[in-house]
Amino acid sequence: MAANEVEGTDYRRTTRAGGTDVAHIAIHGGGIEHPTTELADHAARSGEHAFASFDGIKPSGNSVLHITATNFDEPLTLGIVEDSDYTISWHGAAGDEALTYVGGLDTDLRDAVREELRAADFTAPEEVPDGLKGESPENITNRNARDEGVQLEITRAQRDAFIGDNGAPTSTFYDFTAAVEEAVAQR
Repeated sequence: MAANEVEGTDYRRTTRAGGTDVAHIAIHGGGIEHPTTELADHAARSGEHAFASFDGIKPSGNSVLHITATNFDEPLTLGIVEDSDYTISWHGAAGDEALTYVGGLDTDLRDAVREELRAADFTAPEEVPDGLKGESPENITNRNARDEGVQLEITRAQRDAFIGDNGAPTSTFYDFTAAVEEAVAQR
């Protein structure tokens, strides 16, 4: 990608160290799968966790910047993940129904996130479609110190509910990130 795209013009990388053993990442941020960066950033800030994002910042056509989670090896993000014990990776999925698929190899935290989302009145199905499960050891979320992370696949309908007509986060945005953070706080 670096041969065809220009950092600062086409994409942006952002990382921030945290004060815990948790990292929130958004590898398809900006115009790739909006608003995953904002969600991951807010969750990370609320718990003083580490944060990393890879954002598409082109005026259009950001989908060409989508690198699958199993092939994502951007060094700054990988460093944040490898330094964490717990990783939450925020993604966008297609879908006209507001729901979140919760996957990954960290079954304890995955199940806790699913339950906290449900307790906050969000739909988080037990069954996760193939391709969204986040169970490959090569998936960036599973490349932390414990070799297991959590992947949130949030449908378009759910992501649309996070941003108001004025472009600002809605109360739904804050309720969602609070539910995820509640699960993380119980780790």
